[in-house]
Amino acid sequence: MAENGMKALEEKHHRKAFGLAAKDTSGILSPFIFSRRANGDNDVTIKILYCGICHSDLHTAKNDWKGTVYPLVPGHEIAGIVIEAGCNVLKLKIGDTVGVGCLVGACRSCEKCVQHKENYCPKLVFAYNSIDIDGKITYGGYSNIIVVDEHFVVKFPKNFPVDRGAPLLCAGITVYSPMKNFELDQPGKHIGVVGLGGLGHVAVKFGKAFGMKVTVISTSPWKKEEAIKSLGADVFLVSSDAEQIKAAQGTMDGIINTVSAKHALLPLILLLKSEGKMIMVGAPEHPLDLPALPLLLEGKILAGSCIGGMKATQEMLDFAGDHNIAADIELISTDYVNQAMERLAKGDVRYRFVIDVGNTLAEA
Repeated sequence: MAENGMKALEEKHHRKAFGLAAKDTSGILSPFIFSRRANGDNDVTIKILYCGICHSDLHTAKNDWKGTVYPLVPGHEIAGIVIEAGCNVLKLKIGDTVGVGCLVGACRSCEKCVQHKENYCPKLVFAYNSIDIDGKITYGGYSNIIVVDEHFVVKFPKNFPVDRGAPLLCAGITVYSPMKNFELDQPGKHIGVVGLGGLGHVAVKFGKAFGMKVTVISTSPWKKEEAIKSLGADVFLVSSDAEQIKAAQGTMDGIINTVSAKHALLPLILLLKSEGKMIMVGAPEHPLDLPALPLLLEGKILAGSCIGGMKATQEMLDFAGDHNIAADIELISTDYVNQAMERLAKGDVRYRFVIDVGNTLAEA
């Protein structure tokens, strides 16, 4: 009798969910049944339609950065429909098309939270592999539903293509936020984008929408036509071409560096004008060599940026809606996810995989 009572209580406070999880450092994803917390007064429950695959998902699934808790349900580029709303929810309603990015919680009272920079809160809660308010590990968007405090949910603009919008919830805000924060959003300025992948291709689109001159710096010469003709970049530099790089030295107001592999910083620093800024948004697994003298002699800045706060994320989505900015994606089914991860590791994607969760995820 007592056992049945405990089971009923647990069912009342939790909601059954299912998705795909990595069970060990192989990173291979397989069906997984788990539970979400019950929808609280400030929460919304979202039926997940789409979820982008970020390089962070791959790193975390394989425990490249250490600290992964298995089983791991990745995914922080989540788009879906509100199917339940708590009694205190004000900005959202059932039926709204919404998104959830990297953050699902923060203290809401520290200096950074008050400044709308929840992404730098010391008590922030990530969408997966983090400790949620109920003390349990968070599970991400490779799943059928998610329960989130409404503060950490954003609304998609009307008629926005949400499958192509899902990657903006990580890739989009990751490049938009530093462009705004470091004044690399001003018409007529010259910005460099290092790496033309999931982050880089969106940075090009935002840069052009801001009215800037955009130069792509890439290791792949074959990406030139796509960068200029399809994405609208003004100039394309091959990073291994010493003559091209030398000719462009001292021409850029800022650089958004999206590369997540080990690479040389000095040639990029030399591309900056005096007092130019290079913002690191990629996360290489191994440390990079930093030459200090070029920074000192010309007052150049090397900084980092990690996603953005909720106010900035909603602003980014609204800006994207106004300027028809969305990610270029390859829409895949859930049974292709492991192959997609293998391709992602090789850089074989143009430019973001997005899982069609709503139509292809079935309970095992």
